[in-house]
Amino acid sequence: MNAKWNETGARAAWERIRGKADMMLAAMGDRSPHVAGEDGIYDDARIDWWTSGFWPGILWLVYDMTGDARYKDAAWSRDERLERLFLQPNRFSHDVGFQFLPTAVFKYLLTGDEDAKRRALFAANFLAGRYNPRGRFIRAWNGDRIGWAIADTAMNLSLLFWAAKESGDPRFAHIATAHADTVVREFIREDGSVHHIVRFDPDTGARAEAIGGQGASPDSAWSRGAAWVIYGMANAYRHTGDAAYLLAARRAANFFLAHLPEDDVPHWDFRSGEDPDGEPPRDSSACAIAASGLLELADLLPADEGTDYRAAAERMLSSLDEHYATWHLADHEAILLHGTGNKPAGQNVDVSLIYGDYFFVEAVAKLNGWNRRIF
Repeated sequence: MNAKWNETGARAAWERIRGKADMMLAAMGDRSPHVAGEDGIYDDARIDWWTSGFWPGILWLVYDMTGDARYKDAAWSRDERLERLFLQPNRFSHDVGFQFLPTAVFKYLLTGDEDAKRRALFAANFLAGRYNPRGRFIRAWNGDRIGWAIADTAMNLSLLFWAAKESGDPRFAHIATAHADTVVREFIREDGSVHHIVRFDPDTGARAEAIGGQGASPDSAWSRGAAWVIYGMANAYRHTGDAAYLLAARRAANFFLAHLPEDDVPHWDFRSGEDPDGEPPRDSSACAIAASGLLELADLLPADEGTDYRAAAERMLSSLDEHYATWHLADHEAILLHGTGNKPAGQNVDVSLIYGDYFFVEAVAKLNGWNRRIF
């Protein structure tokens, strides 16, 4: 990493983000972006798709950092659009935290809008309703996968912790901590690597098996799942003060950092094995998520213990800024290149991903003094 990146690079990166955000604001319209391919044009995913909160989150964050009302105006109605879907056939699932934290919760924190607060509490009730008390987990997805839980949900717990504090109702926090305990016990292996999916018997709560999911195999180490857990467990510690979550975050972080390639941007799976097409694809989104989580972890630790995590986050962000960003592609609607969505399914490999963009923006904003916590 450039030794000056921490001092001046983060500031320069934010200015590049601001310029790209202006371009995105002009181009995006009412779209709900998820993926941008080689043409650099973001798609328009359905509004109940799990990624629908991240573009509004970028809008609110840039507004928070700059006070530019154009971003507030563009983000304002997104939580209302989400809420309307609750009254229609929809596909909402465990990921309502990803959808309502960067929309309704962020909006409420910045503006005090009572409708936004109400919508966020409604979403928290929905998420709490997916809790299985026998297995002490929040059910993932819909359909017949009734006993499935996934690493990603660690990040959605912040919606429940927020709801407990905002409403004064501790049941939200009870559910969040129960699920966090299950993540520590069932998802994080002794070496710090992370399962993507664990299936439980929904009637007895007994663990049945681990499933590879978006990782290479049940025994592999999907890098984005690890990033969700690093950040999610750091958040759980911030909300509860339970040292078990801090230890879990550090175990997952240490594994993640020990397995980074030379440019500090992870392959899509740390145990993917040889790829028939050459080097395994990178996942810039996993890098951005983990970097933002490492900054949280660093802030939660004494300065002498957090320094290495912060330095690692800065190296990762510097690499993304220098080698993976679209600054040289004026018409490209995304910020980061070389993300990997679901490699085993052959979906969205070597693309731009809106959640990678969001967490890159969030992490760089943190290095520029932004201290409001949404996730």
